[in-house]
Amino acid sequence: MTTARHILLVALTLLTPAVSGAQAPESWPAFTRTLQAYVDSDRVVGASVVVLKHGRVLGRYDTGYAAQAANARVDSLTIFHWGSITKSLTAIAIMQLRDRGKLSLDDRIVRWVPELRTMHDPYGMMDSITIRMLLSHTAGFQAGTWPWGNNRPWEPFEPTTWNQLVAMMPYQQLLFRPGSRYSYSNPAFIYLARVVELVTGDPWDAYVQKNIFAPLELTRSYFRATPYYLAAHRSHNYLVHRDSGGRTVLQDNGADFDPGITSPNSAWNAPLSDLVKYTAFLTNAVLPGMSRARYDVVLARASLEEMWRPGMPMSQGYESSPSSWMGLSFFVRDRNGQRILGHTGSQAGFRAFFYFDPVNGMAIIAAFNTTNTAAPATAAQRRMQEAAFDLLR
Repeated sequence: MTTARHILLVALTLLTPAVSGAQAPESWPAFTRTLQAYVDSDRVVGASVVVLKHGRVLGRYDTGYAAQAANARVDSLTIFHWGSITKSLTAIAIMQLRDRGKLSLDDRIVRWVPELRTMHDPYGMMDSITIRMLLSHTAGFQAGTWPWGNNRPWEPFEPTTWNQLVAMMPYQQLLFRPGSRYSYSNPAFIYLARVVELVTGDPWDAYVQKNIFAPLELTRSYFRATPYYLAAHRSHNYLVHRDSGGRTVLQDNGADFDPGITSPNSAWNAPLSDLVKYTAFLTNAVLPGMSRARYDVVLARASLEEMWRPGMPMSQGYESSPSSWMGLSFFVRDRNGQRILGHTGSQAGFRAFFYFDPVNGMAIIAAFNTTNTAAPATAAQRRMQEAAFDLLR
């Protein structure tokens, strides 16, 4: 380890919330074995997970490589991509503006994004869609932001400008009657970010930096391309897939990719230590240098609790169960009488999740840098996920 890297590791350890002599839950060793079994079976190159209570880390487990070819191991400085967990930032931005009297959750989205009127509307209800419906994934918009590519290497990863999205709106349609059911939508959060920009005059990422990252001291969080001074710590992302000959191969996609205009639904990059601070805010755990007054400046507890109220039942995807609902951008799950909140993320080869119980202060945060499409270890993943929920008791 170089001297500079050692200094950075020590500094980050000092900055990462922890309790002197704090003990991990009794089930932590069993969980790490279950997680490692999943990592092995799904051929995950690198992963990291922390369990915390009241914002203080009780246990951390790092495994594998952040950059395999460079022999760079995952460690406490490793920066992962958090995918759709980014949506919670956009939702908090909307709630901030609501609390400041700049908008209402019952505002019609076409008031702010009139371009949506060009979308095919078989129900004649476009003017009835509210900001609240976008936050709760009940507006009727499609799931994918840019489902028109053919996977050619020259195609952009995602659309890069607002004008590209607007140009495709006449080729989209509402998929169901707005407000009638839940259906996950990525572009809904781009439209919400457009509202933030129009209300404040700030680009979405600048607004989030000033109103969420800065007050919570998320100093290593950023969007899109990695700053030069953090580049050595950025994890690559990997894809396990079958090639044209039927062989299973590992593809290194490199470190950075450009989510473009889709950043408000998926572009957050950060080490786990910043997600620890963010989760401490959500669980109302006041860390050194913080205060409840500072937290309230970001968003009042009553507004967070409003975001966590169960809405429509979730009816698709891995999170689906009779006791899972969508809140305002947060997944809401009842498990054996315990209310668990959180979100998952998946983009390029990165995958992640974070879950927390705001009552007992327990939380778990995990990130993986590999997606396996050849033979995904679904059963092992489910066992790992259930074991993660067990840690929150």
